[in-house]
Amino acid sequence: MNGQGLVQLEWSLVQTFLAVADEGSLTAAAKRLGQSQPTTGRHIARAEEILGVALFTRTRRGLQLTDVGLEILPAAKEMAAAAAKVSLAAAGRSETLSGVVRITTSVVMAHYVLPELLVEIRRLEPEIALELHASDVTENLLFHDADIAVRMYRPEQLDIVTRRIGDMRIGLFAAQSYLDRRGTPECLEDLLEHDWIGYDKNELMLKAMRAMNLDVERSFFRLRCDDQAAYWRLLVAGGGIGAGQEFVAQHYPSVCQLLPSVEIPSIPVWLTAPAVLRQSPRIRRVYDLLAEGLARVARVPAEPARLS
Repeated sequence: MNGQGLVQLEWSLVQTFLAVADEGSLTAAAKRLGQSQPTTGRHIARAEEILGVALFTRTRRGLQLTDVGLEILPAAKEMAAAAAKVSLAAAGRSETLSGVVRITTSVVMAHYVLPELLVEIRRLEPEIALELHASDVTENLLFHDADIAVRMYRPEQLDIVTRRIGDMRIGLFAAQSYLDRRGTPECLEDLLEHDWIGYDKNELMLKAMRAMNLDVERSFFRLRCDDQAAYWRLLVAGGGIGAGQEFVAQHYPSVCQLLPSVEIPSIPVWLTAPAVLRQSPRIRRVYDLLAEGLARVARVPAEPARLS
């Protein structure tokens, strides 16, 4: 059996095969595909019947690909990539400003930065429907998981256009209620005597503090959370000192910035879309309006932004 046998399968069966291969279970694959678990199971059974081979074996950890399943997986992925290009090309030929534009961004940007911008875009372009997907997991734009992405890093995918909008300044903050209780640190050394809110599994904050010559371990943070929106709410509630975007903090009068002279690397803001989708008037319009809006809240980078 080789990948050529896949041509016998309906596209929906190939999609299900790929989802189960990625997720390792029928339940997770069904959720990803937006279908029921029995339907997912029937798709796999039908694919195995048509091909005359077993594609998965059951283990305590879930479903794992058989040797044959592993052999045809690359061909299935090639089919998915080809189908995605067809879908993107069709979407890129849209000539109207009506329709749906799906935007993905980080949890913090979705909670605190984009809402006002999207409301403004809807006011300017009422025929365009907007979908906002808040996630710190990277979506694959080339598989049409989203039309536009607002990233806090430079994407490396091929066949995309990307534009650096600016940088979001990062600072150290604490709620006034916390400072009234514990006092205000006046130097870096004082910070180690305070309660901190840190990340749980994400090591970014540990690395940043060590770069500031504050050598701490995960246990130093007595409150820990990887969800960025929940993290900020813990800070606002008075849970301790933490890091955050200056743009977000300025909307909270009860939060004070600490040691503003301490240099903390800013976070870049990149706007990204598949190259073919930029041919769509509605996606180009939303892309340009997002660029204008984000430029108002992000510091312009030292080098001019350019498409690449």
